[in-house]
Amino acid sequence: MPQLPVIAVVGPTAAGKSDLAVDLALELGGEVINADSMQLYRGMDIGTAKLTMEERRGVPHHLLDVWDVRRTASVAEYQERVRPLMDDLLARGVVPILVGGSGLYVRAALDDLEFPGTDPGIRARLEAELEAHGPAPLHERLRGLDPEAAGAILPSNGRRIVRALEVVELTGRPFSASMPSYDAVYDSVQLGVEVPRPVLDERVALRVDRMWRAGLVEEVRELAGRGLAEGRTAGRALGYAQVLRFLAGEWTEEQAREETVRATRRFVRRQESWFRRDPRVVWLPQQAPDLLERALAQVRR
Repeated sequence: MPQLPVIAVVGPTAAGKSDLAVDLALELGGEVINADSMQLYRGMDIGTAKLTMEERRGVPHHLLDVWDVRRTASVAEYQERVRPLMDDLLARGVVPILVGGSGLYVRAALDDLEFPGTDPGIRARLEAELEAHGPAPLHERLRGLDPEAAGAILPSNGRRIVRALEVVELTGRPFSASMPSYDAVYDSVQLGVEVPRPVLDERVALRVDRMWRAGLVEEVRELAGRGLAEGRTAGRALGYAQVLRFLAGEWTEEQAREETVRATRRFVRRQESWFRRDPRVVWLPQQAPDLLERALAQVRR
């Protein structure tokens, strides 16, 4: 039997990706690989909707609970971990099934993405310029050095402008050379789980209610004792950032819950627009009774 491609189950938060990935793994003898940047953190279980052992239904899941909450997320490190894992599964005839809503992480696994290093000295100098003069002159400088990158980065996005200039200075190559491309490294099928917007908005609200009942506040309180608020990535995660403000006395608990719903709905829209831009994603209606059969038909084409 020919080797099946790598499968990626993608789409917005609360669409039902994780369940479809497990269904596919059971049907195809595959194993699931996490591609959700927040599920890489240890102890962030309720707020990231990590599947319980029971919900995994015996399917091995990889790249969960990797980082301490104080660690800054690194897509470059994720790429270094995920590629050998996928290669090992493929060599054993096991289908790797990526699942998650972190678009750049999916692309880092599947596509020819390079992640140039960093230089603290260059970064500090550029950040000092940004602080002193704002992003406009830096964006103009970038336009002179790398017009393609300047066109892709908003003039107001100081953080990305600084990163682009750092890469140009560090590597002597345009930053645009390392920007995401659709050049694939692996043969893959990308399945997008599609849910109508009103249904998805309602699901987000229900999901946040479920998380609160499951003990999200207690989970955040416990992680706060392990340095969650110091974490540049984990401390800003949806649900966690809002509960931290409640625990700090800045918001009521109800405000934290309502803002979690609002922020998650905004995030869902950004996720959808990211995945919609990728012409390789095949969208499948989550509410179709034959969702699994449709997904299998795409994989086996």
